[in-house]
Amino acid sequence: MKYGYLGSTGLKISKLSFGSWVTFGNQLDVDAAAEGMAEAFDKGCIFFDNAEVYAAGKSEELMGLALKKLGWGRDEFLVSTKIFWGGEGPNQRGLSRKHIVEGTHNALKRLQLDHVDLVYCHRPDPNTPIEETVRAMNHVIDRGYAFYWGTSEWSADQLREAWRVADQLGLMGPAMEQPQYHMFHRERVEKEYADLVRDKGLGTTTWSPLASGVLTGKYNDGIPEGSRLALENFSWLKEAILAEDFEAKVAKVRRLSSMASDLGGTMAQLAIAWAASHPHVSTVITGASRTSQITENMAAVDLIDKLTDSVRAEIDEVLGNAPTKERDFRDG
Repeated sequence: MKYGYLGSTGLKISKLSFGSWVTFGNQLDVDAAAEGMAEAFDKGCIFFDNAEVYAAGKSEELMGLALKKLGWGRDEFLVSTKIFWGGEGPNQRGLSRKHIVEGTHNALKRLQLDHVDLVYCHRPDPNTPIEETVRAMNHVIDRGYAFYWGTSEWSADQLREAWRVADQLGLMGPAMEQPQYHMFHRERVEKEYADLVRDKGLGTTTWSPLASGVLTGKYNDGIPEGSRLALENFSWLKEAILAEDFEAKVAKVRRLSSMASDLGGTMAQLAIAWAASHPHVSTVITGASRTSQITENMAAVDLIDKLTDSVRAEIDEVLGNAPTKERDFRDG
């Protein structure tokens, strides 16, 4: 495994991490969850991602039970949760001070932990003043319920406003962002956040490196039974993916699969390594329903050093979607 820092913080994080979205509570029980986490941990993964909304809280409960079963020392791993959708009540969602504090408390109870390492504002909340949210997140940090706070799927402008308010109040601004990032979704990480990575030291814990399975190649011949696109409660995801030039993407995946083979890996490993190798990415959150998939995903770290500039250029030629005027924070 490779390790690096979460943005400009002093927190070390594994380049590949393991998330519970879709699988925990939908496809896995506690024994399978513990088995999967153990396999990831044995391969060097130390960051496990969750959210209050995943399986309506059951995902956190399963992870908490799995952690108890595994018996790891609390200083051996990192856990996150995300706050926004905590229930159907009028004050059980959003980024008010009330929901941030109570939502974090409830997440800790489900996880059976005294603290999480990272806590995120799962989406922007246009109905809550940013000052209220920044103060509430700092309250969570100051009380030791979490060590770092960040955001998920916030725009660069929204992040800048959060930092402006935090600086004005002498408080901690967001340390990290959790955006979607994969070969077919690049603009935000590679271009929109470029200045923030360079100027603010923004860390990123990116999700969906396999584009919900499209980049594994398993949909090249249709949607197989048991895949997430076949799950009834994820029909919205299926509709979204099939509506976005699906056949064109599949054609590109077929071409990329031969490149992956030439590098000594699978298509899934190439896609994960590609995302992890970008300098704006602190860690890539992977997910899997079977231990064998976790083993394969974690082995993607071995491909990172093989993605030379020339290889990445070949990939860009196939994808045809490299953002224009990309600014790398290393370029000053």
